[in-house]
Amino acid sequence: MKISTLQGLSRLVLLPLILCVGNAHAADSALKVVQKYMAAWNAHNYNEAALSLDYDVEYFDATVGASSYGIVTARDNVIQFFMMALPDLQWKMEGKPIVQGDSIAFRWVFTGTNTGIPFECEKPTGKAIELHGLTMIHTKAGRIQYHGGYYDAKTLRDQLGLAPTCPVPAPVPAATETAK
Repeated sequence: MKISTLQGLSRLVLLPLILCVGNAHAADSALKVVQKYMAAWNAHNYNEAALSLDYDVEYFDATVGASSYGIVTARDNVIQFFMMALPDLQWKMEGKPIVQGDSIAFRWVFTGTNTGIPFECEKPTGKAIELHGLTMIHTKAGRIQYHGGYYDAKTLRDQLGLAPTCPVPAPVPAATETAK
């Protein structure tokens, strides 16, 4: 009887300890996934950055107001685009991240000069940016399952010197035959 009571007590004592260590490991893992992801961005390796993403990742950009889904879409439409538009880009975490289990939230600064492909219109602006924002990430099995990015698109446009909208030339009227 005493042995079973001791076993029961040891389980009660060990269970919270195991859960606490497991949660600390998950938090450590989420941070490591994000650090690896950001390192790939800073190395300008869009394929390596994409390897940190879950195959069905949800990539939310608050400035667009919608999510895109899938590793290929995130790689080609977000990661690769920014790397090509800002060839000297750097993405750095500011302050201490908030880590809770498999989720992490952090403030960041994103810098670079638009000397690559244009953000829009015909040519790159050649202007530097220093953009501050917030990202929330949820990981699962060591990959980013959800990435939510929040930043001020107006600040980005202003720093790049972009017009509120690109001027679109008026359509050229179709040639008409003149009456003889």
